[in-house]
Amino acid sequence: MPFEVQDLSGTFSVGDIAIALSLSFLLSAFIAWVYRFTHRNVSYSQSYVQTLVILGMLIALIMLVVGSNIARAFALVGALSVVRFRNAIKETRDVGFIFLVMGVGMAAGTRFYTLAIVAAVAISLIILVMYRFNWFAANVQRQVVKVQVPPDGNYTNNIQDVLIGLTSEFELVSIESIRGGALTELMYTVRLKKGTEPGELITKLGERTGGQRVTVLTGYDQTDL
Repeated sequence: MPFEVQDLSGTFSVGDIAIALSLSFLLSAFIAWVYRFTHRNVSYSQSYVQTLVILGMLIALIMLVVGSNIARAFALVGALSVVRFRNAIKETRDVGFIFLVMGVGMAAGTRFYTLAIVAAVAISLIILVMYRFNWFAANVQRQVVKVQVPPDGNYTNNIQDVLIGLTSEFELVSIESIRGGALTELMYTVRLKKGTEPGELITKLGERTGGQRVTVLTGYDQTDL
């Protein structure tokens, strides 16, 4: 019995492949640009943005392979389930962009071209509008205060006296022994009173901690003594 190689690529044309991959690339690149343009924090990763483009094209390819074959779909799910990703997603917003490029790639791979274009453009415009007008921003500025004190002595009450005077609210988050038990580090989340500067808080706390280190974290800026 002669050996025969069966090529199933005939179930879709070269044009279908070119359109699906090209469209998924263009739309994923557009979404990646929107992500870069609207990214605010310092956790930006070029590798992550490039992965968005690759993921969109990969999903389109997978959908071309699967087609309407249920058995093939289950086989691919089983094959992909062995893949493990160890990189943690830094922001919940990043997860949304992953699902967006996956959805666009699925639409392009199943040849719903108009749906892919309309969805990518519409959702990207919504993201741009939310970025431009800063939707859902909470006008609450909180700081993290870390204070190191000797393990003996009534330093906690002294610190809380300062926080009561200079903050509108505060909460003790953690207490940790550091430097082999030589010091205790207290961590608070606070909201400074109107007109109070972080430097003033540091100065007052420094007078109550026996000269030990005091750190105030405001967003991504750090001030310490």
